[in-house]
Amino acid sequence: MVTGQAGRAAPRRWVVGWTGASGAVYGVTLVKELIAAGIQVHLVVSDAAWRVLKEEMGWDATKRREALLSGLGLEEGDERFVYHPQGDIGAAIASGSFVCEGMAVVPCSMGTLSAIAHGSSDNLLARAADVALKEGRPLLLVPRETPLNAIHLENMLKLARLGVRIIPAMPAFYSGPQTLDDAVRFMVGKVMDSMGIPHRLYRRWGEPDDQA
Repeated sequence: MVTGQAGRAAPRRWVVGWTGASGAVYGVTLVKELIAAGIQVHLVVSDAAWRVLKEEMGWDATKRREALLSGLGLEEGDERFVYHPQGDIGAAIASGSFVCEGMAVVPCSMGTLSAIAHGSSDNLLARAADVALKEGRPLLLVPRETPLNAIHLENMLKLARLGVRIIPAMPAFYSGPQTLDDAVRFMVGKVMDSMGIPHRLYRRWGEPDDQA
């Protein structure tokens, strides 16, 4: 918990970004799990991500707020969720004075990763990531691209040296996934591990099968 005005305890908060990389289900699942865990999510979605949400999830990109609430199973006014349009560069999350625990970009396109690596914060998503860096807060990126070229790898190395956690979308198979949802849950669980948020999304190595 963080302390808000007049010393009141404010809810735990994370900023989450969705970009135009394939794998929209990772981001959607993460937000659902964070909200279920009592985390207040401040979400920013790139224009390219809306195209992917339409293609991969069947969401109506012409009615964005309605699509988000429906897709995430939320009601209007739910204080656990705040949506910020990518063009709203004056949003609260664009300022270092906005208190949160960190930011995760899931999935993270190579274009967004490059913008973050080079400080090119010309939209809210990239600016929020820049704020996480400058304030020394955790920044987690889940790149989804293959094959990777030298520019991609150099950008990841640059960010990793700055303390950014790079979590490629590489589901493991030791837990015996039976469905695509199992593989998604594994990746989201790895992200939440890096966030320090307890979960039971996948069976950890050495755990009995009934512990996942």
